[in-house]
Amino acid sequence: MAENFKIVDPDSVPETPFPESGVTHTKLSGELRAQEMRINQVTVDPGEVVGYHSHTRQEEIYVCHRGPGEVYIDGEHYEVPEGGIVRIGCDVPRQVLNTGEEPTVWLMFGAPPIGTVQDFGEYEVAKGGYDEA
Repeated sequence: MAENFKIVDPDSVPETPFPESGVTHTKLSGELRAQEMRINQVTVDPGEVVGYHSHTRQEEIYVCHRGPGEVYIDGEHYEVPEGGIVRIGCDVPRQVLNTGEEPTVWLMFGAPPIGTVQDFGEYEVAKGGYDEA
């Protein structure tokens, strides 16, 4: 049974910047040995905006782990309370942002696991994100 579970402290995993926005994230899929989903922890500092994007075959769940947080989905801005959960379907442009004064930490789950642990796989950078509104 020890092969079929894993406990990971996200603070022990190195952060890397998203290619488009430079916002740091922690790739947890490989560390957790997740096979049916992708998992990332994303810290959004005040003033930061994650790239506006969509996935053609991947649904995502965003959990506002430490917040409150903000999301911009399909041209609309929403506030998310700490502990709030957001589901975003395929082909819907989305991004997280932080117009507040404290960092926001998100846990992001994507399924099915498109791409690889190293590469986010199929996604399209969308036009008209929050930072362009």
